Amino acid sequence: MLQEGAHGKWTVSSSDESTEENSDSEKPSTSSLLDAARGRTSGPQYPCSEARKAAHKRKASPLKLSDKKISTKIPPAEKQRTSQEGLGWCLSSSDEEPEDQEKHAHKETLKEEKCDAPKEHPLNLCKDDELSENRKAEEYDETSSEAQDTWDLLNGGNPFRFFLTKVRGIEQSYNSGALHIKDILSPLFGTLISSAQFNYCIDVGWLVRQYPQEFRKKPLLIVHGEKRESKAELLAQARPYENISFCQAKLDIAFGTHHTKMMLLLYEEGLRVVIHTSNLIAEDWHQKTQGIWLSPLYPRLPQGTTGSAGESETNFKSDLISYLVAYNSPTLKEWIDLIQEHDLSETRVYLLGSTPGRYQGSDKEKWGHLRLRKLLKEHASSVPAKESWPVVGQFSSIGSMGADGSKWLCSEFQESLVAAGSSVTTLLKCDVPIHLVYPTVNNVRQSLEGYPAGGSLPYSIQTAQKQLWLHSYFHKWSAEISGRSHAIPHIKTYMRPSPDFQKIAWFLVTSANLSKAAWGALEKNGTQLMIRSYELGVLFMPSAF
Repeated sequence: MLQEGAHGKWTVSSSDESTEENSDSEKPSTSSLLDAARGRTSGPQYPCSEARKAAHKRKASPLKLSDKKISTKIPPAEKQRTSQEGLGWCLSSSDEEPEDQEKHAHKETLKEEKCDAPKEHPLNLCKDDELSENRKAEEYDETSSEAQDTWDLLNGGNPFRFFLTKVRGIEQSYNSGALHIKDILSPLFGTLISSAQFNYCIDVGWLVRQYPQEFRKKPLLIVHGEKRESKAELLAQARPYENISFCQAKLDIAFGTHHTKMMLLLYEEGLRVVIHTSNLIAEDWHQKTQGIWLSPLYPRLPQGTTGSAGESETNFKSDLISYLVAYNSPTLKEWIDLIQEHDLSETRVYLLGSTPGRYQGSDKEKWGHLRLRKLLKEHASSVPAKESWPVVGQFSSIGSMGADGSKWLCSEFQESLVAAGSSVTTLLKCDVPIHLVYPTVNNVRQSLEGYPAGGSLPYSIQTAQKQLWLHSYFHKWSAEISGRSHAIPHIKTYMRPSPDFQKIAWFLVTSANLSKAAWGALEKNGTQLMIRSYELGVLFMPSAF
């Protein structure tokens, strides 16, 4: 659906089965396992969202245009596009509130069946050409100069340790200083002993191939939120690999997801933490804009060290341990102990997580947007009262915000975003402009991936029609400085720049989209914060640098 707003045209995806708050009934069924066993498939061979499945289906059997009058002139974005058939599926996390989903689940299933004009042609996965097409997104051959570039990055070339992912099909200069997953897992970064991958959408076979040959049999723990058939699919993918074990994140509140994206990498030389925005699937590392925070290499503490040894000024070590403890999983005890044994004192960022639950008292400030509010009050410099510094949010999925801004966005959420120092009262929050960046139809159409990129931008049309007031906050996606205007954003960032965009009060990169499921919503007259999903991000503040 196309909407005209104050900031131009933007799109509402009708792939409305948003997975951030999906019920298990919307996950892939066992029939897909049977299909796979018969050697054919109508979608990706790993659990993912309805939006990505629809995108994959359309890509597998596109509409054939026979009208000869149609111009064959290739639009500029098309020329840059590298061949990547068989890519555009899996994930994202649009966040409908449960009541919205329950109302539309049945109706939309019928609509999806009627609307999909192209008939599904079963793909034979045994065909060599099909396999080669599916792996084009994986091809990543590092030149020696790129390896040197990566080495320089590790040695202080980026004091903030914030990186974008490499993008295929853009000018090479724009990939200087960017990272691919193979860079992160390369021996340059350390001699791997074992690793843990926390994520939402995972293609196990692809993930294994991203590790260097010499590390592929090292112990790998996958932390996920899949249940029932989806869990069975994930475990089936891992059967050929004896070194892979699993930890299922508890999701006791309906429609929550395990949306966190983190790597814990244990080396002979120490430990590294990577917090990022990409799913563990080929297309998320191919032609999308994604963000990564890469920790320093944390050395092991001398034996016998106890207590708060190895803590940073940002309290990162104890916050990371608290986040892992929240999973309440014996499987993660080993990693908690390993973190205890390392020196994380060089960390300059604050950890900001969400874990499912209903929190009261002092626990309310441990997670979600109230955690952000607390950090900003304690550590952010007071923004000059005479200037109204805007709040900018950028994300790949939107949840239900209510009938107007006062229900959540411009009340509790904005109050957290505008908190700063002790002078929070000097600025009325209604005076603070909010700019929300979300791709338009043209952004998607002209992207390197074309329309299938929309599969990772789910925003239910039903939800959108109930919150037309939100449109006035929207701004289109543009990233000229980084050469990524045509690389659809799956990154999520929130920040507080000065009115002239020359300064910044704080910057956050996170897995959390614009939703109550991710950030939490107050209940019981503001005495309780309810969060549905696991999320994780890092907050940059000038005072820590």
